[in-house]
Amino acid sequence: MLNLSLLMLERVGIVIILAFLLVNVRLFRRLLFQRDSLNAKVQLILIFSVFAIVSNLTGIEIDPHNNLISSVILTGIPQNYSIANTRILAITVAGIIGGPYVGGVVGIIAGVHRVIQGSMTAWFYVPSSALIGILSGLFFQNKTRKNRLVVMTPMQGIVVGLLMELIQMAFILFFSPTGWTLVKFIAIPMVTLNAVGTFIFLSIIQLFLNQEQEARAVQTHDVLELADRTLPYFRAGLNSDSATKVAEIIKRYTNFSAISLTSTNEILAHVGAGSDHHVPNKAMVTQLSEKAIQANHIEIAHSKEEIGCSNPNCPLEAAIVIPLDVDNQVVGTLKMYYTDSLMLTPVEEQLATGLGSTFSSQIALGAAEVQSKLVKDAEIKSLQAQINPHFFFNAINTISAMIRRDSEQARTLLLQLSTYFRANLMGVRQTEITLAQEKEHVNAYLVLEQTRFPDKYQIDFDIQTDSNVKLPPFTIQVLVENALKHAFAGRKSDNHVQIIVAAIGQQLKIQVADNGNGIAADRLRQLGKEEVASEHGSGTALQNLNQRLVGIYGQNSALKFDSSNNGTTVTTYIPLKKE
Repeated sequence: MLNLSLLMLERVGIVIILAFLLVNVRLFRRLLFQRDSLNAKVQLILIFSVFAIVSNLTGIEIDPHNNLISSVILTGIPQNYSIANTRILAITVAGIIGGPYVGGVVGIIAGVHRVIQGSMTAWFYVPSSALIGILSGLFFQNKTRKNRLVVMTPMQGIVVGLLMELIQMAFILFFSPTGWTLVKFIAIPMVTLNAVGTFIFLSIIQLFLNQEQEARAVQTHDVLELADRTLPYFRAGLNSDSATKVAEIIKRYTNFSAISLTSTNEILAHVGAGSDHHVPNKAMVTQLSEKAIQANHIEIAHSKEEIGCSNPNCPLEAAIVIPLDVDNQVVGTLKMYYTDSLMLTPVEEQLATGLGSTFSSQIALGAAEVQSKLVKDAEIKSLQAQINPHFFFNAINTISAMIRRDSEQARTLLLQLSTYFRANLMGVRQTEITLAQEKEHVNAYLVLEQTRFPDKYQIDFDIQTDSNVKLPPFTIQVLVENALKHAFAGRKSDNHVQIIVAAIGQQLKIQVADNGNGIAADRLRQLGKEEVASEHGSGTALQNLNQRLVGIYGQNSALKFDSSNNGTTVTTYIPLKKE
């Protein structure tokens, strides 16, 4: 048994070396992120089938008397001879990584090959291998999360590896001609070493995932730094000069082979490979860009053919095209290219998506600055001035602190911050927006605030009308922000805010209620009418909101405050309008 254990350890080592080489291949790493697609499943089946067949071929031959027979490659064995191998290790890992479909098919292929090696007396290896692949794949079903790659932990892999090999031993015990004699000889070495092999294989995968998470954390930090460095140029508008500066900055801070920025019909800037024919101030030369603009959707290409460049000698082999939109209207594209298609991984795709959203917001900021010079509405200008710089810096600090701890959450917060400020910018230019837009603005603010103070607030929406009803921008956001700032001083829990929007006849009722400490009677009379000094603000936001409501809809829409020791309720009624 000791000799068998040493020989089995050698075979497990071969599989582990192959696994280490595999995770360093970009194609396989991309498959890990795309494993739910049919194409990825087929490729995973091919890869792990090769693993399983190699395990059969490098197995240790055992005669009916449990003598070990030295062989290099087992292309065939006599009837009633057995093989100790790492086939179950390959099938188990295939199921864990690819799911029951991948595990089951790999199991069938490995089992059929095992029968071909020996004789029909080994028929039971086909159903046993298929069953093991399917069962190990069922663990995969419970180990995936949306938009995030999760693989079973190595310690869980040991347990699954043990169970799967024990199932194989049970089949051998009941269906093999040598039954108990063989199981008694091979069970301990095979069960132990295959379980350890599963542990090591998954550890290698986990090491890669940790490196991937670190890369995402670094890239999230890069997005923040890029946003800071490109903001001055985008504030000048999307033109050839600003686009060239931005493309050079992105190229310097990333590993892309080329960066392009375009308007809706021409190239504004191109830096890097392919600059001989991707020329600024000329018409776009790729079909992929036109497709992204028309669909207002990110397009990804993994080949020259998918890019569709009109130049046959173009060196670019992979691309991400992100439409830049302002108020749901495409104004241009950001394009990131590689000269090697294998360089394009889901990490780069996530980075490009974050940059596209950030740059869209910066372009909107630039457009808003130009527009603000023409805006004559004093109330809206006044409200714009109330965007709290402390909130912005607090949000940036929260994201920075989150980068190393949870890069996915940091990425989400970055996008929410972008949504929040884009909504602020839209409010500068519009007198009314839809309830859906206002709710998106409020949600972005709440996600950022609740990340800073987890479990401190409970916010409940009670929407009793269509999402396309119209209301002035910031109406709900100002009331919610006011409640969170002022209602719960000294309280860390049991802080509830309820938001009610309801159609009542021809009016829209908007109400924000909290269970906070209430407002003193002398302050209550001043709110909405004049500035009210406090530790956390001056009450100007409420005053401006009230003035806008009255100015647009009349005195009947003025804010109404009702406060006691049990909390405060703020209500307004405006005419019911729909988009």
